[in-house]
Amino acid sequence: MNDTHVTVVGNVVDSPRRVSLESGTVTNFRLASTARRFDPRSQEFVDAGTFWVDVECWNELSGNVSGSVSKGDPVIVQGALTTHSWEGENGKRSTPRIRAAAVGHNLARGAGVFRRSRPARPAEPVPAPADPGNGELVRGRDYEDGPEALHSVDTADLATEPAHS
Repeated sequence: MNDTHVTVVGNVVDSPRRVSLESGTVTNFRLASTARRFDPRSQEFVDAGTFWVDVECWNELSGNVSGSVSKGDPVIVQGALTTHSWEGENGKRSTPRIRAAAVGHNLARGAGVFRRSRPARPAEPVPAPADPGNGELVRGRDYEDGPEALHSVDTADLATEPAHS
């Protein structure tokens, strides 16, 4: 496919709206992304133009966005850029739209807490991996430090770093 994939950083400007359709569940919201640049003459950052774009999120992403994103939130949206066209009172109209593949809060602007969605239940129970007893790493088991490890871990070497405001 020749989709145009974009990543846009901005703020949610309206409350996300979730709708159930025959083709699935969709959540829509509008995003504003204002470019900033440093003006060497005034020695200040100044706002440039604002890019306004509609964002649509389908199915599982729809539910996660409607339960996590609010008006005013700083977000990062990644997806396929399209043009939505329609016939209006003043003739043919169009607006950019992103069919989102991923939406997340911009953690450069605040802290977040992640809660994993419930995975679909498997048809049959999956047995726990057996320990072969020979020191081999087994998928699903915690990482173990040993002579085969690429790097040894010494918690005394880990310095705490202060949070920046």
